[in-house]
Amino acid sequence: MGNEIKTFRDLIAWQKAMTLCRRVYELTGRFPDTERFGLIAQLRRSAVSVPSNIAEGYGRRRKQDYVRFLDVAYGSLCEVETQLILSCELELAPAAKVAECVSVLREVDRVLSALTRAVAASDAIQRGSAKV
Repeated sequence: MGNEIKTFRDLIAWQKAMTLCRRVYELTGRFPDTERFGLIAQLRRSAVSVPSNIAEGYGRRRKQDYVRFLDVAYGSLCEVETQLILSCELELAPAAKVAECVSVLREVDRVLSALTRAVAASDAIQRGSAKV
């Protein structure tokens, strides 16, 4: 079956979150150097936290832990959105480029929410043949 989840890398939420990370890194690479230790660092940390927490949650043995890490990933996603809005308001990035990142962010939000609901509703975590 092509839809089997064998590792966290097979999770669509993780894949889309990694795309968001790459977009954030590309975007912040164009920020002024004065933001290196400010918004650049914060945005990158928040973005990296999303797929990292999805992966860590997947690696946990208890469903409650998995859901908790997915919730942390969602919190980080909200941080990224806030920081993207701020970068646009401070004119550190072109609005069109920020909008592209926000579009990817919305996709991550959608699939992460679906994954969280699926894991929370499941009876057990099944490694190697999970359908979430």
